[in-house]
Amino acid sequence: QMQLVESGGGLVQVGGSLRLSCAASGRAFSTYAMGWFRQAPGKEREFVGACSWSGGNEYYADSVKGRFTLSRDNTKDMAYLQMNSLTVEDTAVYYCAAGLVYQALAQQVDYWGQGTQVTVSS
Repeated sequence: QMQLVESGGGLVQVGGSLRLSCAASGRAFSTYAMGWFRQAPGKEREFVGACSWSGGNEYYADSVKGRFTLSRDNTKDMAYLQMNSLTVEDTAVYYCAAGLVYQALAQQVDYWGQGTQVTVSS
């Protein structure tokens, strides 16, 4: 089992920035690809982005490309999501996710966090 705990959510104004953190425990963190998903009210959960076990490769949903950046620190078992130029459409609960297959993380998640709320106000 792997436990994932997100933090860093909150209220931010349009155009602002926020950094989410994900603390992992219980499994060999460095062997898992890490990703982020989000779910807005009344909508299905959607993929945001993923990074490989080393952090050397990343891919993102088109809606956040160029604004969001994933990173990880394998020495601390931490993953991060830096969000810049936020819009009201980014308002959602953000979930940290871990999976063994980096290329398939958008469809195949082994572990989920409990989520953290991000609200962008205009």
